[in-house]
Amino acid sequence: METSDRARLETYFSKIAERFMTDVRPSSLLITHLLPERPAFVRAVGKVTNLRAVLPKPKSINAGARREIEQTVACDELSRETFADPDSAVTYLETRAAGEPVVLLDVGGYFAPSLTALCERFSGQILGVVEDTENGHKRYAVDKLPCPVVSVARSPLKDPEDFLVGQSVVFSAEALLRGRGDILHGRPALVLGFGKLGSSIARLLHVKGIRVIVHDIDPVRLAQAMSQGFEVARDRDQALERAGLVLCATGALSLRGEDFPRLKNGAYVATVTSSEDELELSGLPSGYTRDSAGENVTRYTTTGHYFYLLNGGNAVNFLHGASVGPFIFLVQAEILAGAAMLARGALDATMHEVPATDRAAIAATWLNYYNR
Repeated sequence: METSDRARLETYFSKIAERFMTDVRPSSLLITHLLPERPAFVRAVGKVTNLRAVLPKPKSINAGARREIEQTVACDELSRETFADPDSAVTYLETRAAGEPVVLLDVGGYFAPSLTALCERFSGQILGVVEDTENGHKRYAVDKLPCPVVSVARSPLKDPEDFLVGQSVVFSAEALLRGRGDILHGRPALVLGFGKLGSSIARLLHVKGIRVIVHDIDPVRLAQAMSQGFEVARDRDQALERAGLVLCATGALSLRGEDFPRLKNGAYVATVTSSEDELELSGLPSGYTRDSAGENVTRYTTTGHYFYLLNGGNAVNFLHGASVGPFIFLVQAEILAGAAMLARGALDATMHEVPATDRAAIAATWLNYYNR
């Protein structure tokens, strides 16, 4: 990032942080993709809250960004296991923010399994959670929450990011295929999930002249896919057997262990999120061996069958930076707005959205800096 771009970003986040300052600053824990531009956002979180620790997503850590952040705040290891176990989750919070009011800033529903225990047993107070992703939104969307959850996953400000992430997924998948001397053309693509990311992926593949088949468990989304000219799979298993490229964009479990043997020989599989969310690789039938088939391409082979997995099943676009340009700063600003909502209190223990007035203010500030 050029010096002028960095200065503009810092100024933008200073304006955003100033708007969402509250009279009482709660403590916070921040889960985030630690990409090169992320320190400016982390510093803004540190202005709106007392940031006690950053927990970088394991598959997206830029070494330079981590070194910069570690100069002012702790960076701790993040794993699903830590927060899946209530005892370890409570212990972790006690080491970082004992007795304090805390806002949990999440990406992917990491705190969801132990949230009730944290609210009941933590020596401080869990003011609530801000969730960034559709996958995480679904994890928190339960009948009874122990505290408020502010979700930005379905915000209009996230639409540009989702669209561009879908484009970057196609770019990275195509780059890996070309690295093996292969191409997208001539292999039907099956897109599992026709939400914001899946629809973006499908549109770009279609523009490139690829035959695109869509599957989603939501009939409304399937109707939307048909209205946009996409072929809709009537039978998911048959679609798996015919696809030369499978792109998983459900925000949940896309492929179970028994699905992999149905894949067409030589099919490529890619995801838009972590393998632990989209793929049940642990359920792969016995007999498959794994070996490298090129940089960031893994071949799974058994008698009479083989398929390729891109980037070990993790989000394929992170291989090339996963950049969506300055549009990501819209969503990050909304996360700060969500933290301020929780800091002010008076929210029911349900799912909430950032008010439209705050979204409009964020967009206006962003346009002032980036509509140039």
